[in-house]
Amino acid sequence: MGDLRIRICLAAVCAMALAACTHTRSTAHSAAPTMQSSQFVSLIDPTLSMWQGYESGSVPAGWSVVDGEILKTGHADDLITKNEYGNFELDFDWKIAKGGNSGVFYRGTKEYDHIYWSGPEYQLLDDPNFPDGKDPKTSAGSAYALYGVERGIVKPYDTWNTSKIIVDGAHVEHWLNGKKVVEYELWSPDWKARVAASKFARYPNYGMAKRGYIGIQGDHPGTLALRNIRIRELP
Repeated sequence: MGDLRIRICLAAVCAMALAACTHTRSTAHSAAPTMQSSQFVSLIDPTLSMWQGYESGSVPAGWSVVDGEILKTGHADDLITKNEYGNFELDFDWKIAKGGNSGVFYRGTKEYDHIYWSGPEYQLLDDPNFPDGKDPKTSAGSAYALYGVERGIVKPYDTWNTSKIIVDGAHVEHWLNGKKVVEYELWSPDWKARVAASKFARYPNYGMAKRGYIGIQGDHPGTLALRNIRIRELP
């Protein structure tokens, strides 16, 4: 009877140890996606060392860093990151002059003459004082010419707005001043139909890249300022 009790106790101890080991492995596995996500990295430094011109490796005239802010004055060539990004969360603040028009592109490539022919655009705009502001699909925060936004969320010109772009596989979100204003799925039937009905239909690879450059539009006159630009790559 004593040997039987010892065997039963040993079996119970082994079972408990196995359960604990299984739980540890399961917990570690469930935590893996979080561990794979990178931390936020700032995209601003005094020399714009993480940026370049769309057509050159140097920073185009008209772009500078002043008091920790990226500043565009007048007409300038588009600015793009030196690194390419696939899945990410991009946060930034921006303010634009009266009647100003600009945008932030994502997953852009260099296959065409302009980045906006390949990369979808988060519109930056002074809605009341630029004609595009009359159409929700080209207003501030929109996925330019494709997905419109609710009105009245963007702040007046020369006032800071806070924006976020999330790109995760085919899923895209645009946030403006704490509110999700656009959500869509790249390459879905709905997205393809919208592209086909837009001016981007002439560019067969528009929005098709799974990895590409972040870009800031410079080819409109006026002043644009951006601060607190940071990016976090997603698994």
